[in-house]
Amino acid sequence: MKQHAREIAVAITILLLLAVLAATTRGFFTADNLTDLFLANVPVLIIALGMTLIILTGQIDISIGSVFAVCSIVAGVAARDGLPVLLAMLLACAAGTLLGSFNGLLVAWMRMPSIVVTLASMVAIRDGLRWQTQGAWVGGLPASFLRFGLSQTAYTATTLVIAVLLVALFAIGLRYFRGGRQIFATGSNETAARILGINTDLVLFSVFAITGLLTGFAASLNAVRFNQIPSNSGIGMEMKVIAAVAVGGATITGGSGTIAGTVLGVVLLGLIGPALTFLGISAYWERAIQGLIILAAVSANVLSHYRRKSVSHA
Repeated sequence: MKQHAREIAVAITILLLLAVLAATTRGFFTADNLTDLFLANVPVLIIALGMTLIILTGQIDISIGSVFAVCSIVAGVAARDGLPVLLAMLLACAAGTLLGSFNGLLVAWMRMPSIVVTLASMVAIRDGLRWQTQGAWVGGLPASFLRFGLSQTAYTATTLVIAVLLVALFAIGLRYFRGGRQIFATGSNETAARILGINTDLVLFSVFAITGLLTGFAASLNAVRFNQIPSNSGIGMEMKVIAAVAVGGATITGGSGTIAGTVLGVVLLGLIGPALTFLGISAYWERAIQGLIILAAVSANVLSHYRRKSVSHA
């Protein structure tokens, strides 16, 4: 129970927030609002699964918002030019994997700090996309692209099934698969992991590539919701994703965290914006609250680290 204290605390916070909304607002729990809330946060959830792996290794990726924008445009342009929806999604996933792999290559084998690498990638990709598109949105999308040609209900159900399967796959893989254990080992003590025979460079490269792949998939899954695709999508997404993983209990320095905690973090962060609106509070506070949540989560991790250290020296 103690090792899941953070997840329990986040779950209680979510329940308290829902109780406040139930008692003070009307319309929050309608089917339409809950559906919009779910669909708006599915991309965050999918990317957060990959970000959990990166943070477990003690690294970070702040370029995902820019990668998300590129992948959205790739999917939209491919569909507009007549390619099948599935092929458009594969191209978006390939673009995300390529960009994530580039970051992973620099971090794993060039030994460059991930914060520096992904900061540079974030700016270069965003500005490159702005130059290429001149800020124009992708329109003229075929009917088969919009929600995969499905009804709203069928698309929502399909998205829910995909989200559940991905969460289950990553939760099981991280806990029971050899690759999952190698991620924890790399984040806990990279030197010791190397001595044990783990190829930590490959582990680092893989988590960035996987996150790129997930970002491409999330971008294409989100793009099919709209008639047009903005070239500036994904702005601020890195803040929300990292905050969700941190508030879910993952240690920023690596080695500790769970998929369940990340899911709870996504739910809590996803509730804050709509909750502010329904409670009559300016939505401009959302980013500030996300920043405070990251600060609080990191502070809690640091305090926990020093507490364990003092106990071990006692």
